Amino acid sequence: MKGHGTKFGRKMEAAIAALLTQRNIDEAAKAVGLSPNTLLNWMKVPEFQVAYRDARKAAFSQAVAKLQQGATAAATTLLKVMVDQSTPASVKVRAAECVMTHSAKAMEIEDIEARVSALELAAGTQKRA
Repeated sequence: MKGHGTKFGRKMEAAIAALLTQRNIDEAAKAVGLSPNTLLNWMKVPEFQVAYRDARKAAFSQAVAKLQQGATAAATTLLKVMVDQSTPASVKVRAAECVMTHSAKAMEIEDIEARVSALELAAGTQKRA
């Protein structure tokens, strides 16, 4: 791989982008002008794996952020369906179940965050002592 310098790095970045946007490895390799075997070999290189994992995390984070933007509207919809007199009972029950499940999960997450914060604070205090 020596002697390729920046060109190799750019090609790897393009390959990672292709892996995120194409349907499979063959299509990703073709989009970047590589053989599928070359791309498969790159996917075994630790530095490539780290960069690819980071790119996937960033893409997933962006997708989650988009979903979070719609969370208020989703909650409003669930609550409207739940209290609407014309909504069938089975749909009301499902909406109520969703509201309860997500509310409970949110409380659990808040509780875990509070516990972790307390543990981190205690650990920080003990290290100084």
